[in-house]
Amino acid sequence: MLSRMADNLYWLSRYVERAENLARILDVAHRLASLPSSYAGTTNEWASVISTAACEDAFQAAYGEATQANVIAFIVDSEANPASIKACLEIARTNARAVRTAITTEMWEIINDAWNDMRRVNLRSMTSSELSAFLSRVRETSLRFDGAAYRTMLRTDHYWFQRLGTFIERADNMARLIDVKYHVLLPEQEPVGGGLDYFQWASLLRSVNALTSYHWIYRESVQPWLVADFLILRAEQPRSLISCYRALNQYLDEIAEAYGRQGPAQRLARATTARLSNTDIKTIFGNGLHEYLTEFIADNNRLGSAITQQYLS
Repeated sequence: MLSRMADNLYWLSRYVERAENLARILDVAHRLASLPSSYAGTTNEWASVISTAACEDAFQAAYGEATQANVIAFIVDSEANPASIKACLEIARTNARAVRTAITTEMWEIINDAWNDMRRVNLRSMTSSELSAFLSRVRETSLRFDGAAYRTMLRTDHYWFQRLGTFIERADNMARLIDVKYHVLLPEQEPVGGGLDYFQWASLLRSVNALTSYHWIYRESVQPWLVADFLILRAEQPRSLISCYRALNQYLDEIAEAYGRQGPAQRLARATTARLSNTDIKTIFGNGLHEYLTEFIADNNRLGSAITQQYLS
């Protein structure tokens, strides 16, 4: 397969996953901001959206103050944001069109329909319930696209590069979401495990459709260290960091076998998986959750660069 086609498939999936993540973090902020102040706390939940999306500089240059209206406009469709939901869907559609013969009809129709829906969005006239419905449609687009790829694509290098993009992006998004939870959403004076902490962690779990499955695994109330354990180290959770890296190892190994050689990408993926497999949440908290996640994000970026250099350039 041409590296250009592999690159299009890889980034198609990354941008679909990114659009879903942006919709999810907006949903978290919307849930927390709607809580009474005694539960939601005194922090600016909308500022946390900008921090999670890692676009503070662009936002400050365009809007300055992190109000609800400004953040929603910036994240959804602002021309000042090259990584808005609108931009992600547009880039995904452009990549899908470039590899129209490599993806199935179902996958193309899902992306094309999402883009047409996005073009009809008018934030100025959108009510709170309409915003929620829109964010739900964005999440549904990603879920449908993911399901269509799983059910309809041949298990060839086309599929493997598409999946690499999905899991690289998902791992990055999840690590940033967990990190911002501790460093932006939770006020410094609020104790970990307090009442405010409970509502924030529960909202985070709901945002990734994991609250019910959390209770299935732990069978107790929401505890910060258990939520972190669930989203980082539990392979049963399909969005956890270790689950993402087990998938990345699988698809990189498939590509290596098909092409008859391995390289830095395979070695980096195995090393990160080993670090995830050989630690526990007590050790992570003891050494600093923020430090652990910062290192993980850096390692994930290095893997993305290695995949690009090894296969996509």
